[in-house]
Amino acid sequence: MKKFTVITEAVAVVVATILIIIAYILDSSPREGYLVEYLYVFAFLIGGFAKAKEGIKATIEDKSLNVEILMILAAIGAFIVGEFSEGAILIFIFAVSGVLESYATQQSEKNLTALLKLAPKTANKLEYDIIIEVPIEDIQIGDFVVVRVGEQVPVDGIIKKGITSFDQQAITGESMPRQVFIKDQVFAGSINLEAQVIIETTKDPKSSVMQQMIDLVEKAQKEKSPSQTKLDVFEKWYVYVVIGMAIAMMILPPIFGIYDQETSFYKGIVILVVGSPCALVASISPAMLASLSSAAKENILIKSGRYLEILKTIDLVIFDKTGTITTGKPEVQNVVVAKDYPLYPLNSIINNMELQSTHPLAKAIVDHFYISSSLEIETSEIPGKGLEATYEGVLYQIGRFESESDPYLEKRADYLQKQGQTIVWVHANNKQVAFITLKDTIRKEAVDMISYLNTCRVDTLMLTGDQRETAHNIANTVGIKRYIANCFPKDKLEIIKQNQHNKKVLMVGDGLNDAPALTQANLGVAMGTGTDVSLETADMIIMNDDLSSLPYLFKLAKKMHVITTQNIIFALSIIITLLISNVFLDLALPLGVIGHEGSTILVILNSLRLLKQKK
Repeated sequence: MKKFTVITEAVAVVVATILIIIAYILDSSPREGYLVEYLYVFAFLIGGFAKAKEGIKATIEDKSLNVEILMILAAIGAFIVGEFSEGAILIFIFAVSGVLESYATQQSEKNLTALLKLAPKTANKLEYDIIIEVPIEDIQIGDFVVVRVGEQVPVDGIIKKGITSFDQQAITGESMPRQVFIKDQVFAGSINLEAQVIIETTKDPKSSVMQQMIDLVEKAQKEKSPSQTKLDVFEKWYVYVVIGMAIAMMILPPIFGIYDQETSFYKGIVILVVGSPCALVASISPAMLASLSSAAKENILIKSGRYLEILKTIDLVIFDKTGTITTGKPEVQNVVVAKDYPLYPLNSIINNMELQSTHPLAKAIVDHFYISSSLEIETSEIPGKGLEATYEGVLYQIGRFESESDPYLEKRADYLQKQGQTIVWVHANNKQVAFITLKDTIRKEAVDMISYLNTCRVDTLMLTGDQRETAHNIANTVGIKRYIANCFPKDKLEIIKQNQHNKKVLMVGDGLNDAPALTQANLGVAMGTGTDVSLETADMIIMNDDLSSLPYLFKLAKKMHVITTQNIIFALSIIITLLISNVFLDLALPLGVIGHEGSTILVILNSLRLLKQKK
């Protein structure tokens, strides 16, 4: 619809241009006087219709005048004094500026609205072994949906039948396909790449992750930043000031004998044009939209432009360690076996026991050993302790069990634990026989990210539930200045509140157990997506789970601030210069129009530079 509007406005401008050119050519012939005037009037009506409609509608809705009304009054005033060509050219240039502004807005919104095109409209519902194509709105929680190869998942759900891989780039920003199995979760908008699957829906279509993202994007486009809101209030009052100045110029100079009536009226019309705050009004909104669009292109969802304004004031960035500084996926670092104790079949026994466990560390251990074993060991899970199994008359235990210690293993374990590694003990017949160390891997981009923040003199603080040794090791590795160990989720909220007494705080978390902290902070940034919590509580969501996006956001916020400041200073300078020139010099209306609208176009083009901001 917006694209159609831009095309319509552009066509109107082209038609108005042709009419003005014809009128200008005919103007040299004295016989064609009335025809020339009619052509200028038609050019005025055709070229100015869109802006006039927009201005009148806004005036009725807001119950206040605006810049469009100023332009219309100025053009009508030009016609009254017989300056038909200048009135038509005024509206023509104003219309050209409007088309360029609409085009710039459309370009800025292109990346933001990309999700709208991806949203599926229908779904293949499975009923009594029959596939029926139904509107997406008819799908309910618990329905079974068939997704063929190449099709999009219509609504969030879990795999009930089939194994395949999905392209989730539209949702997570991750370019690598994700393989899914039965009971795995999939999100609406993901594209099936390999084989047909059946999905059981777990959400209403209106509540899917994709739909929530679409709603947030639409809200972000409509919401104004604090600076833009202040500028809008200023515009409403400023318009009346300009009208007052124009009326004063038309009335006062003739009274005091400075200018004659015709000259004063003409200068009043020029004031309506050059005093109009078009460039000033366009100083912030296009820059904000371009920034949101640029961020969306880098797989970052920003809920509102005002959060970019807050970002440039941040003094302290607080990180939740797990899933933020680290990947949240522990990996086995060492397997240490007691002297003279055989590794085989111990490794197969450990692998088999861990296969039957649901503990978060079990998967990492299984992935490390990666043994295809024919051993059949019945394993029991002892709450608060770990795993227990008997094989060939030997009692094996993995976890926190009391047993006879091994001095060699104890010494090695103590050393590795001080390096920040987690110890998992293995016992055989109540004796320590081995231990496994695991470590949550640090994100490869974390060091550069922290280095950038330190360079910008932004304080950093890491919160973790780990022991002090582990916290110290990770903080020291990445360069974080401060850390708090043994920190529970409930403590994060209080820590943020304490720091907010003298600092503006940004909290970075995974959006899962950080919801209260993300909400409390001046700015909340969630890593990754796919959770309702992160979409609801975070102000910014880094969908591709890439920490290098954080320095990018700081740079984007800084550049947006610089550009909007440039725009405002430039716009005010042009307005003041043109007003002074009009009062003390003979400023022609077309020159005033070119100066005024030219400044608006330059301000918009300056804002569009933000579209090219990259990491």
